[in-house]
Amino acid sequence: MAKPVEVTDSDWDAQVLKADVPVMVDFWAPWCGPCRMVAPLVEELAGEYEGRARFFKMNTDDNMETAAKYGIRSIPTLIVFKDGQLVDQVIGFRPKSDLKKSLEKALV
Repeated sequence: MAKPVEVTDSDWDAQVLKADVPVMVDFWAPWCGPCRMVAPLVEELAGEYEGRARFFKMNTDDNMETAAKYGIRSIPTLIVFKDGQLVDQVIGFRPKSDLKKSLEKALV
């Protein structure tokens, strides 16, 4: 089963912006309670959308450059990219159905 992969500032462009399928990135930090609540939902989605989308996690404490570039001020923030472009974002803990709606925007 597919799982979200850790992405860093150094491999951001290659992994996320140049991906050949839509991508959902979970911006999180280890100390963040809501981040720990959303992580299993993102893992479920990674399994459900295997082959149609890719899923990444970015620790904002360790990768401040990319987090700042996208204006991440609250975590968790989940951003969907398609063809290197930001398609949608979800800020804070949301139900799985909201995450699916966000991802589906990139799959049409």
